[in-house]
Amino acid sequence: MLLLNATVAAMDGAPAYGLVGKGAVAIRAGRIAWAGPASELSGEFKLDESLDLEGRLVTPALIDCHTHVVHGGNRAREFEMRLEGATYEQVARAGGGIVSTVAATRAASESDLIAGALTRVDAMIAEGVTTIEIKSGYGLDIENELKMLRAAKAVATQRPVRVRTSYLGAHAVPPEYKGRPDAYIDEVCIPALEAAHAEGLVDAVDGFCEGIAFSPEQIARVFDKAKALGIPVKLHAEQLSNLGGARLASSYGALSADHLEYASAADAEAMAKAGSVAVILPGAFYTLRETQAPPIEAFRIHGVAMAVATDCNPGSSPMSSLLLSMNMACTLFRMTPEEALAGVTRNAARALGLEDAGQIKPGLRADLAIWDVEHPAELAYRIGFNPLWKRIFGGAL
Repeated sequence: MLLLNATVAAMDGAPAYGLVGKGAVAIRAGRIAWAGPASELSGEFKLDESLDLEGRLVTPALIDCHTHVVHGGNRAREFEMRLEGATYEQVARAGGGIVSTVAATRAASESDLIAGALTRVDAMIAEGVTTIEIKSGYGLDIENELKMLRAAKAVATQRPVRVRTSYLGAHAVPPEYKGRPDAYIDEVCIPALEAAHAEGLVDAVDGFCEGIAFSPEQIARVFDKAKALGIPVKLHAEQLSNLGGARLASSYGALSADHLEYASAADAEAMAKAGSVAVILPGAFYTLRETQAPPIEAFRIHGVAMAVATDCNPGSSPMSSLLLSMNMACTLFRMTPEEALAGVTRNAARALGLEDAGQIKPGLRADLAIWDVEHPAELAYRIGFNPLWKRIFGGAL
């Protein structure tokens, strides 16, 4: 396939989106074979089936690198509670929060979880997403953590989308282990990780390092097991306070540290040295009515790559729109539209350890989004507007 008369935003690290006007993209065998100004197009591609884009914008397809789309139930009542004055921590300590979703997820069958996830995944696909990270963490026992990961893997068999799974057994202490987090780590979290790894269900290991969840020392034990199994790590860090999670993640060479509202300049420096991506999650900031913003300028100063994701989950970010996440990242955190687009393409791929996506470059997967817009800034500028024209997944429209 040959895409002609295109405005190409390569997102390859070049300035100004790597933008090429009057461009072309050649696709062969599911990969990008060539991209650049149409005037420089080699004759070998001119006989390929062509698609005239009439000046439309082509970007790498979007990547949502932090989601919890597999879960049971919803938490609309807790949304009301927060509006009535309860904090996220108060809701959690009252038996709500993550634990309430655990009960609903345990009660759901694997097919129920898949069906529920597909409604959210379909909304993502409709906005040009081709790769989605999906976490476990609402089972919190061996059987149900495995059930969640199997459901996550099944999504990729039922939709034209790529799924990367993250094992998040260290998400919360379940009711049956209340007051015994160390026992939970030893008796459930680590054995479940071993079982999931043996079944080929885990692409990365995650954790929630927070006062209402697990300490850095407890997370370190999970990460030690991940390291022994050869699995990369990432971490929910510095969302509600600063416990040193970002520096812990950096010490393990984590793919990413996520949330980071309470991260410091020293955390940014540690992440830069480790090459860890800062995953910015404005949906949770917005939903929780947080006032402490992540240190975007510190990430810029230290050269920390920033990704943007939905954090789609039933409690703190019930949002499936990556386009809205881009707008929020700009309006709430003053990221630039170019940083936001890099955050859902090139840097999102990096946050998942993917080297074959997120840019328009020869040899990479032909995962592309074609937009009815004139300039890439429009993708972050509009609110509640989806200008997707076509989505290309592995070279197929």
